[in-house]
Amino acid sequence: MHPSYFFDILHENEIDFFTGVPDSLLKSFCAYIIDHVAKNHIIAANEGNAVGLAIGYHLATNKIPLVYMQNSGLGNAINPLLSLADTDVYSIPILLIIGWRGEPGYHDEPQHKKQGRVTLNNLDALGIPWEIITGSVEEAVIGVQKAVRFMNENNAPFAFVVKKGAFDSYTPMHDKKTSYPLKRENAIKLIIESLDDRDIVVSTTGMASREVFEYRESLTHGHRRDFLTIGGMGHASQIALGIAIHKPNRQVFCLDGDGSALMHLGSMAINGVQKSPNFKHIVINNGAHDSVGGQPTVGFDINFREIAKAVGYVTILYAETREEVISRLNILKSVQGPAFLEIRVNKGGRKDLGRPITTPIENKICFMKFLNED
Repeated sequence: MHPSYFFDILHENEIDFFTGVPDSLLKSFCAYIIDHVAKNHIIAANEGNAVGLAIGYHLATNKIPLVYMQNSGLGNAINPLLSLADTDVYSIPILLIIGWRGEPGYHDEPQHKKQGRVTLNNLDALGIPWEIITGSVEEAVIGVQKAVRFMNENNAPFAFVVKKGAFDSYTPMHDKKTSYPLKRENAIKLIIESLDDRDIVVSTTGMASREVFEYRESLTHGHRRDFLTIGGMGHASQIALGIAIHKPNRQVFCLDGDGSALMHLGSMAINGVQKSPNFKHIVINNGAHDSVGGQPTVGFDINFREIAKAVGYVTILYAETREEVISRLNILKSVQGPAFLEIRVNKGGRKDLGRPITTPIENKICFMKFLNED
């Protein structure tokens, strides 16, 4: 189904406010919304925030909002869905569009397998009725009409669970380009090359961890020094901080992304206040949700360095060029933490980028052995 068809079906049913966190299964739909909706579309920091925005829209307009997300993001949305939108509380109608990563019967990455198995059960447990979107326009027409009728009658959320391949491809009309000297993978290579043998790495979810893994493979370094946060977007810096506090004689480097850092921005406040001298936080900022389609974040519209300063990071650094990255990494390694480095890069990655060939359990076991080599 072309995303324009689904978009038109929604408009015919007076659904014209969109918010959420992008997902790779929904990237064509999200791209179409970005091109065709201005004021009434907000890419949220996390899925719970998106539900909050949707609630505010409904209160102001008495209309039904739409919230899109990957099924893993349902966890972030559960609290406001149950504590605010539920019929036992404020009874708010919200149409949820959920990408079904890890759908049973389809191969997917380890972090999606359990999420895929329990997605429908989770919605049942939340008391949210659902329909599956397969890509059939006829089914979509009937499904949206059914959903709108339910939401109007019950003032309650309704969910569409979107199968892989349900939406045809769509090429964005306005894909903003930047002209920084580096891409994320270039920056990651420079970071890995700068580290000592005993340094600890925690890398964020998506392409960043894949690039860390692949570069270690090319260098025959092994993977014991790296914890690959392949799921749980937004939590890499807290994992790194937990390690840093309990391994005070080792330097801990968190390789974060702008979308990940924004998703749980309050983590930076905890990092700053804890004053862990061995905690080094690197945000590679490409202004995009690069791993799920390149949709924009507000990473280029805010000042991460001023935030880091405000919440108590001791040293704040910035780099764009190869020479600047190398120079700032040398400083980062020598100063007391918590220290922060923002590296601005262009979005985009290699189409032939591989994925980790070790299992998460194997990664954990090797990594924990490395941590205990004091």
